[in-house]
This record gives sequence, structure tokens and C-alpha cells, in this order.
Amino acid sequence: MANSKANSLDMDMLRGNGAMPPAMLEFRNVSHVYTTPTSTPSVTDISFTIHKGEMVSLLGPSGSGKSTILRLAAGLEKPDGGEIQLAGKAIATPTSMTMPEERGIGLVFQDHALFPHMTIMENVMFALNGRHYRHISQAEKKCRAVIALEKLDLNGFFDRHPHELSGGEMQRVALARALAPNPKLILLDEPFAGLDIRLKERIRDDILHVLHDIGMTVLMVTHDSDEAMFMSHRIMVMRGGQVVQSGAPIDVFRKPNCAFVAEFFGEVNTIDGIVANGEVKTPFGGYAANGLADGTAASIIIRNDGLLVDGKATPQLPGYPAEVIETIMLGRYSIVHLAVPQEKGPVLHLHARVPPIQWFEQGTAVSLRLDDSQVFVFKKAD
Repeated sequence: MANSKANSLDMDMLRGNGAMPPAMLEFRNVSHVYTTPTSTPSVTDISFTIHKGEMVSLLGPSGSGKSTILRLAAGLEKPDGGEIQLAGKAIATPTSMTMPEERGIGLVFQDHALFPHMTIMENVMFALNGRHYRHISQAEKKCRAVIALEKLDLNGFFDRHPHELSGGEMQRVALARALAPNPKLILLDEPFAGLDIRLKERIRDDILHVLHDIGMTVLMVTHDSDEAMFMSHRIMVMRGGQVVQSGAPIDVFRKPNCAFVAEFFGEVNTIDGIVANGEVKTPFGGYAANGLADGTAASIIIRNDGLLVDGKATPQLPGYPAEVIETIMLGRYSIVHLAVPQEKGPVLHLHARVPPIQWFEQGTAVSLRLDDSQVFVFKKAD
């Protein structure tokens, strides 16, 4: 599977267990403020390194600063502080800027940005029209365009126009255009957002194979956690212009460092409580408070997948009682709405995600168990 293939690439090196590939893109204490009446910072003191051949996703909600980082890397914005380096050379500081076309960076937009009056071949060759390519003959430019299009399996599309293509085909053309100049780095801006889910899965798998096979360094912006996990060696979760957590997909998913990160990787249940004697009480027993002081307001985060629904409890399969409110089938899985009684306080309304073959009628008494690997305790957010 492409996902496992890409995510296993040099993972020992990326986790610090071997010689690290050379740095390709570096942000060193970079800050940026958009000129607005409030002049709110878009990113604040951001530092990170992306290594050659690494695929990294910036994941976060709208307004978190991820698109600003992409624009700063592309040269579409100037930093107000810090320095950006590409392959060891400074390309942006508050006082100097390398122009976008001189950076050797490819950019793929969400809306493809193809010229409607040009053929697919002409669109791809357009990327080789800058002054840095004046020494290249038209024949060489066409050869580069052909190679890029063939990598994306677009051999029979050279003379077509964008309106004759599907959304997925246009996205592949946009990537071919970005690859034609042989860039050091590719930037992907929500590249699959406009595609329906089945087409999205196929296209991102195809593109992942291409980028992996040529060893391209990639920085992608997305708000889709599944997409980030599928495409990336490393995910940087952003909030409020800062990186909240960075790590391999499996590490960020299994070991979120705050409720915000946990909640970004799927639907969750939240149970609030107060730390007492080093733990937080829930209807499912007490959970260690992970160093939170007694009296601290805490939140127990339980992923929907971590709430396991069985039939009636038995001595062999004990659990915690609940009543089914309703079951909603969503195709690939079902969501079970549950009423869970507490010793003190109102009945909890929790959600469990179960295989689609599981179905529970309204009012059914069931037994619940928890997958402790999907339960997290954090200080309650203010």
C-alpha cells in the first residue's frame, strides 16, 4: 500500500536512529504579520527543518497559519522576523528576498490554476518560460514537459484543454507543471480539497507514488487529518500561528500532547472531572492524571473508536452498562449514540464508532469497554 511504503521511507533516520538526510527547507525563528487594522500575527517565532526526500504536512484549522508558512516558503510573503533557507542558502529575511521564480520551488494550488486557452502541453511548458530557462531550447522544454506528464500517466492528454479534463486529471497536470523545472521542493496547497472522496483516494495514492519514486521533498497544507497521515513522514499540527506538536503520524496520533491535537485526529468524547488522589473519576473507573495536581479541572478524551460496544455484560466479558439512543450507519462504519449513567451527575451522551455490520436497536442495553490506548487525560482548556 502506498501509505505504508511512503511512511516507512527513512523512518529510522527521521526518528533520529540514523544519519539524517541534508536539510532542504529551514524556517529559523520566522514571524509574519499581515497588515490589517489589528495587525494580528499570522505566525510567531516558527522554527522547523524539512529534510531532503521528506514529506511533511502542515495540519490545522483555518487561520492557524499553515497557508502563511506555504506562502512564505514560496516567496509570496516576506517574513517580518527570522530567516528562511533552501538547501543551505538564505532565500528570505526581513530585508532580503529571493524572487519566487528564482527559488527552485514548485507550487500546486488547490484550484489547479491552469490556463484555459492553452493545451495541457502548453500549460506544462509555461513553467519553463522564465528567464532562468532562456538557455533551454524549445525541444528540451517539450522533452521535460513530456517526461513530467508521463510520470503522472498523462500520455494521451498533450493536445487537450483543461475543460476537457476531470478534476483529478487537472490536478495531475498541475503537479506535472510543478515538476517540469526539476524543483528542489514541491509545495502542495490543499491539493485534494476539490475532489470527491473516491477520486481523492485514488489521485492522492497516484501522486504519492510519483513523489515517493522521484524522492521529492514535499511540504503540504491540509486541514484533513486522514490526508496528512496518508501523505506524510511527519505532521506539524498548527494552532494560532504556532506548531503545537510535530512528529511521525503514528506518534502524533498515539501520543497527542494536548486535547486540541487529540480532537484533530477524529471525533472524540469528552468527560470533565476534577483530579483527586492522582486520578480523574469517570463512569469507566479512574484514570491517572498524568502529573496534574489534585483539584485541577481535567478532561478525559476518548476517541470514538476507543469506546467498544458489546452485547449484555457477562462474567467472561465484563463492562460498563449503557443504553443505545440510536445507531446511524454511515457506509464504512456506524455511529452508536449511547446513554451512560454516572454515580453523580447527569447521564452522559457518548458516541462509539463501530463496524457497519454492528447494529443496535434503540433502547438496547449494552456493555461498554474502553481501549485504554485511545483514552487521554489533559488539563481542561480555559
